[in-house]
Amino acid sequence: MKNLFVAGLLIFSALNGISQTKNQVKFTAKIAHRNSDSLVIRGANQFRQVIKIDKNEVFSRNFEAPKGFYQFSDGLESSSLYLYPDSEVNLTMDAKEFDETIVYKGKGVNESNFLAKHSLDNEKFLEQAFTKEKPEFTAFLEQKIKSDIATIEKGDYDPEFKKVLLGSFEQFSQYVVQEYDRAAEMNKINGKPSPEFDYENYKGGKTKLADLKGKYVYIDLWATWCGPCRAEIPFLQKAEQKYHGKNIEFVSISIDKLKDHEKWKKFVADKNLGGVQLFADKDWESEFVVKYGVTGIPRFILIDPNGNVVSADAPRPSSPELEAKLDTLLK
Repeated sequence: MKNLFVAGLLIFSALNGISQTKNQVKFTAKIAHRNSDSLVIRGANQFRQVIKIDKNEVFSRNFEAPKGFYQFSDGLESSSLYLYPDSEVNLTMDAKEFDETIVYKGKGVNESNFLAKHSLDNEKFLEQAFTKEKPEFTAFLEQKIKSDIATIEKGDYDPEFKKVLLGSFEQFSQYVVQEYDRAAEMNKINGKPSPEFDYENYKGGKTKLADLKGKYVYIDLWATWCGPCRAEIPFLQKAEQKYHGKNIEFVSISIDKLKDHEKWKKFVADKNLGGVQLFADKDWESEFVVKYGVTGIPRFILIDPNGNVVSADAPRPSSPELEAKLDTLLK
């Protein structure tokens, strides 16, 4: 469930940094099935390190960084880490199983290993939590927060790290409750007629949802400025190729602002985007977007040949769940 919040991302976005004392950090990474020749580490106060892969297929650099929370990304996905001054961080992972394979070794890596495991645990928790009825969900969430607090309090971690993590758990809890309630509202839409749209088509003219009746319609709500949206594009293109000739249309609806209309057209051309490329009429305030309760992108929606909603919050192209679902529907 990559589209859902994980604690590490919230921590990263909320921080302005913990310490301003800069000391050398030695960082190396060995990534199997890498998605890029560059690894990017970002932190507070516009901190950014771009590490190029060397001839030995290793990302390696020494750099100055204050103690605190950071994120690294390999071009498609990202994860949180915690850097100490004078730490020596050796990261290994397989990008095909990004979260599941992250391991840090070296000096000052306990916190980073906790964040990697915690992110994966949160993802698994959410997969289970959203299948439960409200009373069971509430008890399940309470038990998780209680367990997370106990793990941090008794763990051998930096005091400042502990303080931030303990503060993040309540935010995580609030977010999960909001997402659970939102998902419950979306489930009410499933099986009912979808809201309509009538938007500008990149190839000319306008396209209505009704024009696509008779086929399954997989909709991607996105924008050119959205990093996670762009990261899904290669997976979406693979899905388009796999199901080419099948009874399904892939529709991408940009919710870029009108002032970025030309930017959208250039992006579609430069990236050679396939499927049906549409431009929403009022960005976030577009009626179709509002009726689906969209508060974040990318968002994916699956509609059946009769125009009824199969899933108001469908799996992402990068999720194996989508392929399994489409294989069943398009037999």
